[in-house]
Amino acid sequence: MGLAAYLAASVNFSIILFKVLNKGDPRDNFSGNAGSVNVARQLGKRWGLLILLLDMARAGAIAQVGVCLLPTTIVPLLGFLLVVGNQKPLFHGFRGGKGVASYLGFTAMISPVLAVGSCLAWVLGYGLFHQPFIGSFCMVTVLGLGTIMHYSWTWPAIIGSGLTMALIFQAHKTNIMANGKKKG
Repeated sequence: MGLAAYLAASVNFSIILFKVLNKGDPRDNFSGNAGSVNVARQLGKRWGLLILLLDMARAGAIAQVGVCLLPTTIVPLLGFLLVVGNQKPLFHGFRGGKGVASYLGFTAMISPVLAVGSCLAWVLGYGLFHQPFIGSFCMVTVLGLGTIMHYSWTWPAIIGSGLTMALIFQAHKTNIMANGKKKG
């Protein structure tokens, strides 16, 4: 199941969309990743929303299969593997997105209320700092801590959610550095 999660997330919808539209590669401009925010910057908000929804739907489907087939306590580890696949996609030269939409979709299937709360955290973070990556940090923190609480502080939930949050925060390193240079 973990390998299936990684491979499913290794299919990057934005890279495929850009190829279909003959627009090159989304990783060649702006943030250099293949996430929905970068797609929105390059093709418009509707295309960015489509990519967001596709990433979330795939992750939600994996979460649903995991909930049905795996012991409950190890399901949070699938979220981590989805993010790894999104960030390091086998089919796209190991250069993908940052995994925020995948983690949101994964968590939305497990706890829709938690997912809504994380979206509110994103809006608050973005509203206060006017930086999408800070909104993503707020969202991912709510998703990770909420998942840990949802799974009653079990070790697989702590490890899976902790690693997922760390991986997503690490993926935003260039955003942090660029923002620091603007202010410095």
